[in-house]
Amino acid sequence: MLGKLARQHDPNVLVGFDHADDAGVYQLTPGQALVQTVDFFTPIVDDPYTFGQIAATNSLSDVYAMGGKPLTALALVCFPDKTDLEILERILAGGLSKMIEANCTVIGGHSIRDEETKFGYSVTGLIHPKKIYANQGAKPGDSLILTKALGTGVISTAIKKGKARQEWIDAAVQSMTTLNKAAAEVITAHVGTDAFVRPVERSETPPAPAQTVNSMTDITGFGLIGHLREMLLASDVSAQIFAGKVPVLPGALDCIRAGHIPGGLNNNRDFAECIVAYDDPIPEDMKSLLYDPQTAGGLLISTPAGAALMQALNSAGIPAAHIGEVLARTRPLISITK
Repeated sequence: MLGKLARQHDPNVLVGFDHADDAGVYQLTPGQALVQTVDFFTPIVDDPYTFGQIAATNSLSDVYAMGGKPLTALALVCFPDKTDLEILERILAGGLSKMIEANCTVIGGHSIRDEETKFGYSVTGLIHPKKIYANQGAKPGDSLILTKALGTGVISTAIKKGKARQEWIDAAVQSMTTLNKAAAEVITAHVGTDAFVRPVERSETPPAPAQTVNSMTDITGFGLIGHLREMLLASDVSAQIFAGKVPVLPGALDCIRAGHIPGGLNNNRDFAECIVAYDDPIPEDMKSLLYDPQTAGGLLISTPAGAALMQALNSAGIPAAHIGEVLARTRPLISITK
């Protein structure tokens, strides 16, 4: 729908919605820019405090995916008129706990009455205009690294149906309440001060300073395949994914085999599977998982220094996995192998 709207031309917009990036970036000065994002959704767990934590973690993620530091947040609240306000208080408290952990100050918000609870944040961060990790810039030969396991969508669906085992819930909640802050800090420290990734027009020659991260995004509602697709199209490259190396949350494949499939997974698969080829016999449950919509998912990194970055992330306690390689542009756009 955005593509049908009149295009605004503002030279200070460094990242807009042209390549479906994670957040917008607006330059203020030669050395400073704002990075802005917004996200909110309905409860996916029963405990209000935990739901608030997950919503905050998810809202913050896009700032980290761009390489920015969260600065302020505005809460977005939809809440039923006759529901106990103590529930809303717990949701807000959970969200605040994660904002405090992220050193991001909640400065206000907006609420409306709604039949269904919804919660999230609009987050504003700071970023250097020459240190932006866009989803454009992946190059053939890059390694693809994922920092969190997949499966929060199908496990959340099982939770809503009352079919999730406690150990599945615990693992999913742990993942969804873990900020991408630590991973982003490792990446920034590992890359150093010369990293420079920014959107460029197809007619431009991309900048080529020394760097170890060419492109980055986070895996959220469109699933691994959906967000990888955006990265590949923006970068004019293809990719091979090693299905056996993709990390999986405990119980995720069990949920798929039991039919706990969220509508978003089916929508993602209907939309994106046309650009995917399965080069080896891949189990059907694993195919489905690649399209699972994630909440507060991990970072997907395209880097020519895969081994070094993997070591740095793993040493920091981040369960990163090398899940694929970037290829020169070909058909299919994405190939899945064992």
